[in-house]
Amino acid sequence: MKNHSFNEESVLESLKKGDDAAISKIYEHYWQRLLAIAYNHTGENDTASEIVQEILIDLWNRREVLEIDSLTNYLGAAVKYAVYNHYNKQKRRESILSRIFPFKQSDPGHEKIYARMMEDYINGAVEKLPEKCRLVFKFSRQQGKSNSEISKELNIAEKTVEAHLTKALASLRYSLKNVGMFTVCLLALFGR
Repeated sequence: MKNHSFNEESVLESLKKGDDAAISKIYEHYWQRLLAIAYNHTGENDTASEIVQEILIDLWNRREVLEIDSLTNYLGAAVKYAVYNHYNKQKRRESILSRIFPFKQSDPGHEKIYARMMEDYINGAVEKLPEKCRLVFKFSRQQGKSNSEISKELNIAEKTVEAHLTKALASLRYSLKNVGMFTVCLLALFGR
């Protein structure tokens, strides 16, 4: 459902000034449309959702320096670029992993060890999150609860749940960038 009171020009002005309500309006107005574009390219709901979240976070973080003529065009192009970027990163990651861990696809032992180490690493990163953020993440990703269920259980607004989840995912993505170094250390220890 479209918000008929959405005025792109005034929302962009408010965004540039750092008004939190502006990013909320953009989220409400564009989320479904951007998610549909990302899903159309990836075929994966979680990946599409993460891509759109990253775009909105980036929009907020770069609000003071961006020059946007058309928010609709900007966000549409940003989704397509982010999908392209996602696939390039995925290919690079697979290439690096295949060089670091040159085990055969039929060797599930190595895959299980690597998966377990990654799981431990992610769990450690989750434990470093602020308390509410950590709780929201665990309820959502580990227990499979919906945002409305989490909202009721923690007695917070659904938008607050979404904000905590977005913050948790951004923090984990940042932490996982360090996995490259983690993997190199593993190779040095076990690769001989």
